[in-house]
Amino acid sequence: MTITAVRWLLRIMIIGFFLFSFNHSMPPFSRHPIPILVYHLLGTYPGHGEKALYVSPKNFEAQMNYLKQHGFTPLTFEDWGKASLVKKPIFITFDDGYKDNTKMWAIFNKVKSNEFEPKATIFVISGDIGKHNHLNQTDIQSMAKSPFFSIQSHTVTHPNLARSKDLDYELGKSKQVIQNLTGKPVVAIAYPYGLFNAKVIRKASHYYNYGLTTLPGFYHKLWIPDENYLLPRIYVKYTTTINQFAHLVTPGS
Repeated sequence: MTITAVRWLLRIMIIGFFLFSFNHSMPPFSRHPIPILVYHLLGTYPGHGEKALYVSPKNFEAQMNYLKQHGFTPLTFEDWGKASLVKKPIFITFDDGYKDNTKMWAIFNKVKSNEFEPKATIFVISGDIGKHNHLNQTDIQSMAKSPFFSIQSHTVTHPNLARSKDLDYELGKSKQVIQNLTGKPVVAIAYPYGLFNAKVIRKASHYYNYGLTTLPGFYHKLWIPDENYLLPRIYVKYTTTINQFAHLVTPGS
């Protein structure tokens, strides 16, 4: 985590402490800690590469069943405003747009019910669409038509945005490409590597309604500037057990 990211996290923690310690009259939305989960690859670890980025389909299905059995309501960022209206809101996100993300389709069809409708947001690197091991245009268009999936932006080339010399290209072009493919609004950006600074946030706010970091923890409404561009996320890893998963999604556990 960069020094800038640490400073932002400390700022959020300090302001949050005072708000939650001394202001008991805040609107109900502020009292709903919301888990935003982050995944990458949905497959069995092949023995090379970064193991933590994988989650096996078997474990992912068990995790979705846990959410179903415990009354969670998955949402996507188009429905952010509903978070205060539903029971136990949760956001499931996948970064990078890997080809194996299509395995979610069968799992979601298996676990869905009248009471539980799984949803996931896939943050796609627009410049990698159709490349080896990544979703192609047909995949993205098909998934965008499904009620299960929302396709959002992870930039064009996956750079460190805090050092990028062309934020308009990385943020604006990726949004344009994805919207043209899906025919649906692109309202959220996941910062590559979770890296950002004040300039990135200002520029992101020009193109998007939400910006996602990799700062750890639950989302709490803090009523601070730019908080929708500082959304924290919780990593789910290959080694995450179902008991650990239960802890990850349960505030105060």
